[in-house]
Amino acid sequence: MIIQDSQVAVIDGIRTPFLKAPGGIAMDLKAYDLARMAINALKHRNSFLVDSCDQVTLGTVIQNAATSNVAREAMIGAGLSFDTPAYTVTMACISANRAITNTVDAIQSGFANIAIAGGVDSSSDSPVRISHKLKKTLLSAQKAKGFGDYLKLFKQFKFNSLAPEAPAIAEFSTGLSMGQDADRLAAAFGISRQAQDEFALRSHQLATKAWEEGVFDDEVCPIHIPPNFSVVTQDNTFYANSSMEKLGKLRAVFERPHGTVTAGNASPITDGASANLLMNLAEAKKRKLKPQVVIEGYAYSGQNPDGELLLGPAYTLPKLLNEAGLSIKDIDVFEIHEAFAGQVLANLAAMNSKDFCVNRLGMDKAFGQIPTDKMNIHGGSLSLGHPFGATGGRLLTTAMRRLVNSGGRYAVISACAAGGLGNSILLKNIG
Repeated sequence: MIIQDSQVAVIDGIRTPFLKAPGGIAMDLKAYDLARMAINALKHRNSFLVDSCDQVTLGTVIQNAATSNVAREAMIGAGLSFDTPAYTVTMACISANRAITNTVDAIQSGFANIAIAGGVDSSSDSPVRISHKLKKTLLSAQKAKGFGDYLKLFKQFKFNSLAPEAPAIAEFSTGLSMGQDADRLAAAFGISRQAQDEFALRSHQLATKAWEEGVFDDEVCPIHIPPNFSVVTQDNTFYANSSMEKLGKLRAVFERPHGTVTAGNASPITDGASANLLMNLAEAKKRKLKPQVVIEGYAYSGQNPDGELLLGPAYTLPKLLNEAGLSIKDIDVFEIHEAFAGQVLANLAAMNSKDFCVNRLGMDKAFGQIPTDKMNIHGGSLSLGHPFGATGGRLLTTAMRRLVNSGGRYAVISACAAGGLGNSILLKNIG
């Protein structure tokens, strides 16, 4: 969907440091805490948000039942007005993207003038389920009416039912892990292990360089980690000393022994939150905020999760740009989610494949090759981490800042998601 005369400006964006999980240094923080910290940091930079925010929308994947509407709880915890409505959405790894585009629709329709959109996930705070057998026993125990009923339940009880069921990252419809799908996708498009390791190394080197040069100083807020409330100011997901030799020694994780996806060329499990400030363009000008970037349009896709699980960018990016009358050469900034190195490279190959574009997208030729010197130049999810529900907020903030700093005209963010979903969002520099 292309927005005619877009009135939705991207004013600001911030995120917490992205931290390795589970069992990492953010283990004592709930998703609520991370989201609260991100919103609070955004509020401190834009003090009018305390009393002038029309809506808060956050995306999330791993829900804690105690804070099922984490957007509302985090907003209250951050000190925004109780009058501000807030809701939480989930769309796998593009949950923040959905929060952002829902907010775009709200502002464009006139429902909101000032809004916060972003996302959060904490794998350290993921629920551990009890077994189905134990659940049935506990529910039956609530209805027991005497010693005889309890004795009957005890005789049926098996001690192995006490074992918890650990959360797993797998497709409900196929039973395959996302890593297995990444292996299959890389094989289908002929993406070699070496090419994947080279791309992963690029991501880590660019992230290291960006942190050393202070690129993320205005994008990442410090957070305090209990119990000692030590201050964390930087992602701990990237490896400054990574090398092809080190990456080459890692074994395949999912398809052994001949798979190509390893711990080194896959994004790490991560805790983190992001928050973006979107505003009606006229409202932003009224407040003398000098808005420079607007959201020009977006596209979503759904494809077969059995074989095309991670091809979201290949479906949505050409669709969005074709609808906008733009081509690859018109785009100055690309920020593409790096779930796996093989996934990114396969999407790039698909968009440059006449066969794929003709037979899958209905085009008459290949969409084209995205220049790597325009893509993820400060690293990506492989090195910066991937808190499932928060990554879209990171992509938006980085793309907006890159577009302004480069003086370019257009930027695109794009991501795949579990369930065979995809999203792309088009930004335009009006400064």
